Amino acid sequence: MIISSYFLRESSNIFDGWRSLSIALFMALVGYSVMVSIPVLSTAWVEMLGFTEEQVGRVAGADLGGFSVGAVLAASFVGRMNRQLLVLIGIIISIASNALCMAYVEYEQVLWLRVAAGFGSGIFTAVAVTSLGGTTKPARAFNLLLFAFAFSQALELYILPKLSMDGIYLFFIGLTVVCLLFIRWVPKRPLNDSELAEQEKHEDSIEDWHVPKILPWFCLAAISFTYINIGGYWTYIELAALSDGIADDWIGKLLVLTSFFSIVGCLVATLLSDRFGLFKPLICSLLAMAIIVGMLSSGITDLNIMISLFSFNLLWIFVDVFQTAMVAHMDRSGSLVALVPGAQGFGQIIGPNVAASVLGAELGYDTMFLVSGSMALIAMLIYIGVYYTRFTSTYRFQSD
Repeated sequence: MIISSYFLRESSNIFDGWRSLSIALFMALVGYSVMVSIPVLSTAWVEMLGFTEEQVGRVAGADLGGFSVGAVLAASFVGRMNRQLLVLIGIIISIASNALCMAYVEYEQVLWLRVAAGFGSGIFTAVAVTSLGGTTKPARAFNLLLFAFAFSQALELYILPKLSMDGIYLFFIGLTVVCLLFIRWVPKRPLNDSELAEQEKHEDSIEDWHVPKILPWFCLAAISFTYINIGGYWTYIELAALSDGIADDWIGKLLVLTSFFSIVGCLVATLLSDRFGLFKPLICSLLAMAIIVGMLSSGITDLNIMISLFSFNLLWIFVDVFQTAMVAHMDRSGSLVALVPGAQGFGQIIGPNVAASVLGAELGYDTMFLVSGSMALIAMLIYIGVYYTRFTSTYRFQSD
């Protein structure tokens, strides 16, 4: 009830209901669980399964690549298929694939099983994100998701290093089973035309969202570039720190502690979006993200890894709030916002693989961090173009 009142006290929108919000939030957290725990998984694959650093990047990219494909496939069906059935299919694939990972541990076997596991997760995560995007105030919904994300990330990064490889897979399976138990809380269909018209009466109007239909696609492309940066950095940050002589217990503590700094990102994002809208804070934060990733190219010390991780976690959540809410505002039907996990996953395919190629070419972690940081700058330039185009199109719309 408290969650629901965060949106509207009286709302006919089924997606504003506490059951829909609760299961959407939980499914999204479960779907993103592999993504947030990649630093721990990368180290586990090296130390427990004997994978090389390059192979770790390939496996991480495979998992998140499958996630992207699953999300894109779900987006094509989410508007015309029973969403509970869609979630059920994703859950079954995810559970089965994680279970098989405990039996098959060779590199190529794990590679393809992680593709399948990511594919299943991508399906039900896309449905969850679509449900959040269908709320009357999507910016608040995604802010709430990322607020919870901070706690779940810290919890996973604290628990998973204490588990065996099989224990990690069982952890993922257990979370997915909980989604299955509450699958009836997932709304079966999107809003119809009359419900959408009623919803628009309650929407915030800080910014005018009458935009050309191509602009949400550019935003999805920018999300992919943002996640190429995130994918490379997040996959290798622990391994890079260890290679530069940072103590294992120090980097482990930092990964957990800095996760809570994401909460600050949520709070700041809420305040700034209410005052400045979405574009300007997003553009500035992407520039800052490029800087804090690139700063590690000069070498990693106890001090700069702390600064980088704290800043990165703040900006990751901060950027996600604005990016996802922007697409949701531009496309109220929900068909494109369902592609957000696909865009994120696509970036997470490219990011670890680009980083793995840099390391495979023996260019070192310094070059890898520079390449990753440059992707955030490309995303920033795309948003500057979108902002200018939206401004001019809004001016023409108001003049007509």
